[in-house]
Amino acid sequence: MKKMLLSALALCLGLSQPVLAQNEQPKPVSELKYKLTEDGSRYVKATFLNQVWLRWNESNPGTLVNGKPSDNTFDIGLRRSRMQLFGQLTDHVFFYTQFGMNNFNYLSQNAGNRKLQAFFHDVLGEYKVFTHNEALKLGGGLTIVSGLSRFTQPSIGTIMTTDVPVFLQATVDQTDEFARKLSVYARGQLGRLDYRLAVSDPFPIQTNGQTAPAPGENATFTTYGHSHQYNGFFSYNFLDKEPHTTPYMAGTYLGDRSILNLEGGIIYQEDATWHLENGTNAVFNDMLLWSVAAFADMPLQDNKYALSAYAGYFNTDYGRNYIRNNGIMNPANGMSAAGNFSGAGNAYPMFGTGESVYTQLGLRLPNELLGEHGTLLPYASYRRSSYDRLEDPVTVFDTGVNWLINKHMSKVSVNYQLRPVFRNEAGGAVVRDAYASSAWLQYQISF
Repeated sequence: MKKMLLSALALCLGLSQPVLAQNEQPKPVSELKYKLTEDGSRYVKATFLNQVWLRWNESNPGTLVNGKPSDNTFDIGLRRSRMQLFGQLTDHVFFYTQFGMNNFNYLSQNAGNRKLQAFFHDVLGEYKVFTHNEALKLGGGLTIVSGLSRFTQPSIGTIMTTDVPVFLQATVDQTDEFARKLSVYARGQLGRLDYRLAVSDPFPIQTNGQTAPAPGENATFTTYGHSHQYNGFFSYNFLDKEPHTTPYMAGTYLGDRSILNLEGGIIYQEDATWHLENGTNAVFNDMLLWSVAAFADMPLQDNKYALSAYAGYFNTDYGRNYIRNNGIMNPANGMSAAGNFSGAGNAYPMFGTGESVYTQLGLRLPNELLGEHGTLLPYASYRRSSYDRLEDPVTVFDTGVNWLINKHMSKVSVNYQLRPVFRNEAGGAVVRDAYASSAWLQYQISF
């Protein structure tokens, strides 16, 4: 009966299930994939990812949780829960969809309803022009294909640092849908050059679920008019080429590949933001964001260890003195301290006009370190941003360790973060007041 049930389940899921001898055990299934051709070159595949967070946070001064002052909070949340369905339908035709939700904790709601959270992240169709290589793919839809950096279009199941540097998802939930945009694009690999070019149709900020800010002396995204956005990203692969099935870019390969890249990206949008001159005259600002970076991810000593390292420079011009405070899965919903510039909970000036550097470094320890229970990957990351509107730089430090029980499929991660808290001073200056801590435990399932 057990074998019959396994065979029936495999048939329903489209998984190949061989005929078993009487005492033969079925081989474990590693993916949900239905082959449309015998060789598997045409297929439909389903995946699932869930990241559960248990987090302690030291609150910014004056933080309120449902009206109650809170110096610190503890919350349990779903950082990301996603389902993907994609496949190569013919030698030329590829499709990709992703459905799920993000940042779901005890305060989550949409117009007062906690049950309205999931949505389509990606829905795209793509045409591969040449069947014998990856030189040119033309596509369109709601997609992560973008410019600026690899972390603007990250594969979140392979993150090394438990979370991506979100400041590189530069317009997230302002004029996009959780970093996705309605776009037409071309992407491919010409020799060792990986490229992505896209024209995007930004959403108006007044449809992001929050009241759009009125224009003031500092730049904000405009509610007047509409313009398109132009994206470019280029990566030169000195060693192995990175996979090119979906538009997403890996965080770490855990020693399975030897990657050494130089990267650069750009995002441009005319009249993206505005500000007031003399309190009355609206002035429009073009948005220009660009970066250069290096990425290394490779095995060491015959794969006894694996190194993952990244360093990048980012120039982000949103317009005059643009600043956006943001908190990841913010555990607070109110603030009583008038002098606190950062906002409630764990928010801080995450995005702004200015210059930034970001680096991360990790080392996967020997695969047999914990025997059948996997291995460890300790890491650290550092970000420093000098924004025009702030007197002091934004510095964020993270360190932690991944327990890779089964690579990225099953892993437990612990992260400690130190972030800045800013305050308003008399005369309009914004200065760093202190630092605040947070720590979280994450369990990820990904297949």
